[in-house]
Amino acid sequence: MYHCGHTISSELENHVSFWLLAKRLMGDQQMKVGVWFYGLGTALTGILDIAWGDFDPSHQPIKALGVSLPGQHILAYVAGVWLVAAGLAILWRRTARIGAAASAIAYLIFATFWLARSYAGIHALGWRIDVLLGVTFGVAQQLMLVAPAAIVYASSASPDSLLQKRAAIAARWMLGLPPVIFGLFHLIGIRVFASIVPHWMGFGYFWAVLTGVAFFLAGCAICSGIMDVLAARLLALMLLLFEGFVEIPPIFMRLHNQATWGAAVYNVAAIGACLIFAEFLASRADRRRIGPAENVTMSRPDPVVA
Repeated sequence: MYHCGHTISSELENHVSFWLLAKRLMGDQQMKVGVWFYGLGTALTGILDIAWGDFDPSHQPIKALGVSLPGQHILAYVAGVWLVAAGLAILWRRTARIGAAASAIAYLIFATFWLARSYAGIHALGWRIDVLLGVTFGVAQQLMLVAPAAIVYASSASPDSLLQKRAAIAARWMLGLPPVIFGLFHLIGIRVFASIVPHWMGFGYFWAVLTGVAFFLAGCAICSGIMDVLAARLLALMLLLFEGFVEIPPIFMRLHNQATWGAAVYNVAAIGACLIFAEFLASRADRRRIGPAENVTMSRPDPVVA
């Protein structure tokens, strides 16, 4: 009877291990989808900079450094080529770390543009809450795109390495705080966000409040680590719905507006950021649940890209 119970227990453990391994492989595929979203969004951002010969004022406010800054068009072309190369490089395993590092550098530079804009805004308008929140909103948008770059860069290291642990902590805060800020900004500027809700949906104020609360709760969940994987996946889903209902339709009415294109392209990269983070956390949690024997076979670097 003991032997029979031991056999049943072993078979149950094998089934559980098989299920976890299958789940891990499926998670790797989902992370690859996130990497493709992120890489495509980064490359398209660069294409827009090249096509317009200028920086996107809604995401890359270089004019905060000076309205008549010399060589802005040349810098826009350089940044565009850099982003296209970084976005494409991150899609292939051999060049993923280079692409991740290049993407992180670009988005950090764009974040510094927003910091410079805070100085210009405060100098011109004074210490106003809308100025501070607007600048914080812009910085948060860029930091949110640095998080997946950190994960992809660290994914080639051993799962138990210090690099992966630090990348997980940094990514959690860089991806978690921005939705909190987005949510607060939605609730404070409810009238503005209600105006961009499609007319056919109606109830603009309701949707503005609902999305603001959703952003806030998702960010809190990610930062706290409570249901963080689910929160990141649901955040990706909400951004995907935004892409279809809010971001893409205006493009057909304002084909020659760089900011309209930029908003839609940014959203693509942000969707990828959420998916990468969610599957990265899920894969780390799965490793802690499987046995040592299976961990040996899974301890190689994560193949997060093709």
